[in-house]
Amino acid sequence: MKKYSFDAVIFDLDGIVTKTAILHSKAWKATFDQYLKQREKKDNEPFREFTHEDDYLPFVDGKPKYEGVRSFFESRQIDIPFGDPSDTPDRETICGIGNKKNGLFRQLLKEKGAEIYPTTIQFIKTLKEIGVRVGVASSSRNCEIILESVGLEKLFETRIDGVVSAQLKLKGKPEGDIFVKAAHNLGTIPAKAVVVEDAISGIQAGRNGGFGLILGVARHNNESDLLENGADIVVSDLAQISIEYIEKWFHRKPLSLPSFLQNSEETINNLSENTTNGKDVIINPHYNQTNKETFFNKKKVIFLDYDGTLTPIVERPELAVLSPEMRATIKHLSEKYTVAIVSGRMREDVEKLVGIKGIFYAGSHGFDIMGPGFSMVQPEVEKIVPVISQVIKELSRKLGDVPGIIIEKKKFSVAVHYRLVAQQYLSLISETVNKIVQEKKELRLMSGKKVFEILPDIDWDKGKAVRWIMDALKVSWQDVCVVYIGDDVTDEYVFRTLRTRGFGILVSDEHRESAADFQLSSTEEVKKLFEKVISHA
Repeated sequence: MKKYSFDAVIFDLDGIVTKTAILHSKAWKATFDQYLKQREKKDNEPFREFTHEDDYLPFVDGKPKYEGVRSFFESRQIDIPFGDPSDTPDRETICGIGNKKNGLFRQLLKEKGAEIYPTTIQFIKTLKEIGVRVGVASSSRNCEIILESVGLEKLFETRIDGVVSAQLKLKGKPEGDIFVKAAHNLGTIPAKAVVVEDAISGIQAGRNGGFGLILGVARHNNESDLLENGADIVVSDLAQISIEYIEKWFHRKPLSLPSFLQNSEETINNLSENTTNGKDVIINPHYNQTNKETFFNKKKVIFLDYDGTLTPIVERPELAVLSPEMRATIKHLSEKYTVAIVSGRMREDVEKLVGIKGIFYAGSHGFDIMGPGFSMVQPEVEKIVPVISQVIKELSRKLGDVPGIIIEKKKFSVAVHYRLVAQQYLSLISETVNKIVQEKKELRLMSGKKVFEILPDIDWDKGKAVRWIMDALKVSWQDVCVVYIGDDVTDEYVFRTLRTRGFGILVSDEHRESAADFQLSSTEEVKKLFEKVISHA
């Protein structure tokens, strides 16, 4: 059986697998219109009906029911208590109104039943035949009964729905928690998985989760809304997509940035030739319409990796010293724009190596962040520190005598560098590291350039650190040009997070596959880019 570059595809339920979105919309309309009419009588507020296009799609679709109520009421400046999930449907609380809608939906489901999208079911069967795993992730607490009503309860290998989310305390869409958990249950990572969604909040969740491909299905002629919120490609039906097209997507390579800057008519899309069984696949305009003016003219927030980006890769971590010229250039850059360093090194170490005040530093792959007026250590990571200390001792005992090995001890992780190790020891190192991680459920393993990185198994990475900094700055992604420059596997998390709302730039002397938009070949080219950006400020 052919091995594909993606391991799993995770489907939303309503509007993708089953035709239940219309039942949800009707239940929401009945619930909200009744409540809004009550407010008209009670508070003399003019009644304005709840509509599918203006209210359901932007504020409610795809979100957990209480979040849907809150989101719609915020759009109408209606402020009522949250209440409690046990509230009865007659309570004037967010929970009470959400529960009323849920009762109406179940009644409609019982009366009208659910229908399926045959092309989706066929696509799922094709995926399973070729060995790609499939899961369903939905905000709905009714996911299980809907699947049972159409005889599809055994179609998916994992189901993460509103009930499971509540049990596991997962954040709802637009956060990516439910998709990330589904990918984990399917034995893969978001980078090697596809999200299929029809709701804006679900598209946002796929991007926030760092998934390899976000496939939007425009059931409501809302292609532009899905694309604006992060869909990589959009179809109107899954009959238009092919396995070959998805496979090609996962082999995309960045465009040479110097080449792009010389010719602004070049695009950052590598899929200009449709290898799909449908000609109606819409590629996000971000990949086709980027030009020099877009890149240079907007106010910027610039995120930078350290090793391999600001300094060349060297044999030993302590030898990666920032040149005076590069430091002066970054300092000049930081005087014009917001700059943050996001590194796998400990924050204190990279802060000392860069030595520039007034900028953000995110260390330990984003677990530890400090900047002007801001400070954050990822809340869950502190409890893993004793486990990391234990692993460091175990690695030192088992691998400490291997010639050339470097065990880089960090507070929240440990890196095993084998750049200087003879070939004969590599299998021993790999087996030892993998065994240690397999024995400790609190940890995960990540491979980089001649290094194994053992990290806490927490849903946090450089991409989430970048999002945290953007939130801390209270900066809108739409108002600035967000740029991230990095060279390693860990930087791919940010490239996927920035996709369609910023620019990822890979630093590599080889033209390789990456979620980045552009590529530079060396740290010297990075410096030249800084100088060009400064000159346009």
